Amino acid sequence: MIKNCRGAIILGLHDAIVSLTGLIAGLFFAFTDTNIIIITCIISSITAALSMGAANYLAVKSENREKALKSALYTGFTYLITCALLLLPFFVMRDRTLTLVSVILMAIFIIFLFNKCCYSKAQFYKHFFEMLSICTIVSITAFFIGETASQIFGI
Repeated sequence: MIKNCRGAIILGLHDAIVSLTGLIAGLFFAFTDTNIIIITCIISSITAALSMGAANYLAVKSENREKALKSALYTGFTYLITCALLLLPFFVMRDRTLTLVSVILMAIFIIFLFNKCCYSKAQFYKHFFEMLSICTIVSITAFFIGETASQIFGI
């Protein structure tokens, strides 16, 4: 079943990891109040999951392919579950630094697990490191954006 919807799952999973870890990294260095980070990320996660699902539906439907709704649901649901897993450390930890490290480790674990389930050993490393590299670059970029915004706005 996962192979039939792999593209939809990859879309939801990868976009959630990249965008939410980037958002968390940016907000983490812009705000000291973790409640602001949590609320912002929850709102962003829900709206982005709906948006990703709708965009996937329209993309699949525009190609006259069947199962556009199924594909959209896989994308949106995967996006939401991934975001929930990435936000979990904020609800179980109090130390800010440990929370951020846990979010990063959770993202790496999700990428690892997904690629382990979907690809053969020969393809695993290529896909794992590609997905991990993209996520890392976006998160580092978001960190610098958050740090710059924090300095510009004096937050």
